[in-house]
Amino acid sequence: MGIQIIQPKDQASGQFDGGKIIEQKPIGFSGEGSIITRLGPLFYWAWAHSQKSAEIGFHPHKGFEIVTYVIKGKAYHQDTLGTESVVEEGGTQLMQTGSGVQHAEALKEPTEAFQIWFEPHLSQAVKRTPIYSQFDYNQFSLADIDGVKIKTLLGNDSPMQTVTDAQMWDVRIPAGTVYTHSLSLGRTLASLAIRGDGTLLSDTIKATHFSHKDFIIVQSEQEERVVVQAVDQYLRILVIEVPTEVDYPLYRKPT
Repeated sequence: MGIQIIQPKDQASGQFDGGKIIEQKPIGFSGEGSIITRLGPLFYWAWAHSQKSAEIGFHPHKGFEIVTYVIKGKAYHQDTLGTESVVEEGGTQLMQTGSGVQHAEALKEPTEAFQIWFEPHLSQAVKRTPIYSQFDYNQFSLADIDGVKIKTLLGNDSPMQTVTDAQMWDVRIPAGTVYTHSLSLGRTLASLAIRGDGTLLSDTIKATHFSHKDFIIVQSEQEERVVVQAVDQYLRILVIEVPTEVDYPLYRKPT
């Protein structure tokens, strides 16, 4: 099993609307400064913060499946399908952009949110009708295992499902408590520490420390357990699992 800890300085960064929206990007576009530009079908991952009202005007998307997850505040959305929506704290939206759609985004109060892109088989995806879906916080299951709260956002029993093989969880770990994830052969686990510090170990890896804002990547060469422990204080991590490789061609990002 291999592990990488990517510190914020080696992640990409970006901004919109004159710097009113600031983004840390564990996985950025080419040329944005991230050393990770994709993990299998996980194509892009941005962590956005805004303290002021901000807007991103209409712009196009095609083929990709795009998840927006609101941690704090609200995300306002319009698109050329006729959608006008507000995603509340703890909720998500999924744009399966298919043959093409344009959308605009706005943040009208202090907001923290993720936008994450998954890549299906694009030559098939662009033949599908674009679909917008929205899910409120109370539509997702929340498990409590020995004090660790695990919210399933994508895959398993989640109401949000993508064509792309991907799973996602929001995990909250009290200090001194552990979260255990079973990782199968040929799978990649990507996690972002959005609150607190922690350690990670597995059946084949000694305890490795990571800090707030670090991006943690684990790739499995066999089936084993990955154990994450909170250090000193509460730890919150967003966890995504995807196949390390897929059986269809992936888009080649420009250099």
